[in-house]
Amino acid sequence: MAVGLRRAGQVLAIAVVLALLAVLAWRVVRDSEGGASAALRRGDHPVAPNFDLERISGPGRLRLSNLRGKVVVLNLWASWCYPCIKEARVLEEGWQRWRNRGVVVVGVNAHDFVSDARRFMRSRGTTFPNVHDARASVLDAYGWTYFPETYFIRPGGRLDSAVLGEIDREALDAGIRSALAP
Repeated sequence: MAVGLRRAGQVLAIAVVLALLAVLAWRVVRDSEGGASAALRRGDHPVAPNFDLERISGPGRLRLSNLRGKVVVLNLWASWCYPCIKEARVLEEGWQRWRNRGVVVVGVNAHDFVSDARRFMRSRGTTFPNVHDARASVLDAYGWTYFPETYFIRPGGRLDSAVLGEIDREALDAGIRSALAP
């Protein structure tokens, strides 16, 4: 009897592992085929997915479509993400350098508590606009895989390029220059 129960437990454990692997494979295939990030990888320049989200610091909402005519540096981040901590200074300095040339840096915080995001922004002196994506809808629309990710949006609203992972000054400036090019 004990051998039968042990065998049934082993079969059940194997079935659960196989089911989890199937879900993982489905997610990888789905993510690689969809979202704005996948379109960029194919060489397309789709219209950047719009959003209308609550601002983290200060009242009101921010709608991406209201920034048409400007280059937008869209950074997806979370307060607990170590590379996000490291790149916060780079993004703030870029915002200060480029803002008078029609460039807006926008942070999209997700998978995080708003209070933690506010604390993160205060401690790093972040002054560029940031919004909270409570439902991760922006992450889904862009085909997010991990934090941080930075997207460069042309003045006409189309995606120009992306940096997956921590961004440095050179990559930030190169992305902005590319998005500004006619």
